[in-house]
Amino acid sequence: MLEHPDAPAVVRALAPDEPVILNRPHAAARAARFFATKFPGKSLYAVKANPSPDLVQILWDNGITHYDVASIAEVRMVRGVLPTATLCFMHPVKTASAIREAYRVHGVRTFSLDTQEELEKILAATADDEGNLAADLRLCVRLRVSSEYSELSLASKFGIDLADAAPLLQATRQVADWLGVCFHVGSQAMTPFAYVQALERARAAIADAGVVIDMIDVGGGFPSSYPGMEPPPLEDYFAIIHRHFEALPIAYNAELWCEPGRALSAEYNSLIVKVEKRRGDELYINDGAYGALYDAAHVAWRFPVRHLPRGGSNDNAAIDVAEMQEFSFYGPTCDDADFMEGPFMLPAEIKAGDWIEVGMLGAYGAAMRTAFNGFGQGDVVTVSDEPMASLYTGRKDPRVSDNVVSLR
Repeated sequence: MLEHPDAPAVVRALAPDEPVILNRPHAAARAARFFATKFPGKSLYAVKANPSPDLVQILWDNGITHYDVASIAEVRMVRGVLPTATLCFMHPVKTASAIREAYRVHGVRTFSLDTQEELEKILAATADDEGNLAADLRLCVRLRVSSEYSELSLASKFGIDLADAAPLLQATRQVADWLGVCFHVGSQAMTPFAYVQALERARAAIADAGVVIDMIDVGGGFPSSYPGMEPPPLEDYFAIIHRHFEALPIAYNAELWCEPGRALSAEYNSLIVKVEKRRGDELYINDGAYGALYDAAHVAWRFPVRHLPRGGSNDNAAIDVAEMQEFSFYGPTCDDADFMEGPFMLPAEIKAGDWIEVGMLGAYGAAMRTAFNGFGQGDVVTVSDEPMASLYTGRKDPRVSDNVVSLR
């Protein structure tokens, strides 16, 4: 694949009429090395964030050996790319056929659950032809925890309540070769305290159940940097998680896991879109709510943007702040819901025929594209410049983090 130096070079070379996804393999590789070397345990890539086979290979090449898969399709894809990777089926609700194929065909041994019914389903699907239960299951009971410190909640759909967790932990311990407790604090957790609170809930569940725990999985939620969402350094998250993990009543050799999705993939992609029309402070562009900008429309996510004029230069740095303007976007489909409120800060002079680069779209961006209304096509190219924002460039935030809270 031809590599371009940056988005303006892509515009000069292609003058694209369709959206173009820009891949930055070096950014994903750097994020993988950061988690592989600095997180005090195992890091599982949450494949749902961006199921690109190329990205999965990049992460593997840079130290990510475990993968959080949420469907049998993800199991098949990752196993096809990485024959020796450790796959963990962490969706708490699975079909029996998916469990059976994952276990028997693809070597999956780690499964999550949050009900007695799911436990029984896993046991039945992994039993041999004579009905003997599998002796090598690694099972993780998912607790429901708060998402109050995260930008997107994941608190309502999955997880067993603390009051009900002890019997499920005890039943799972009896049939599991290895027992874990997992949870998810929500997406884009803006303070490490989110994990402190969740780990305290895990402590209470373990103490109430009185069982030996072999693994604690703190899930995802590790943030990336977006306009209006500049998190503290990830090292702060790792340090406070490790400190509270060490204090839990668990096996002496228990493992610590995490499941970053956004944090490993956000910087991998950006997107070039073309301005088809301007109406006041509204820009009609050729991607939107049914494409890579799903989150911008449906959860009002503000992505970083920069102007790419028709000449293919990038003059944003030379534009005075006073000459910038707030814009909202309409996508290309016929649906009024194809609207992204923003605000997105762009030069006041922007006009039809110009292009815009939308950054930090590697997580839940390219993966969300559909073909609704016949849109969703476009090239994918590689660029070598830096993403619009990064938590991994070595320039650690010099601020004294005032939202790192310890309960100890």
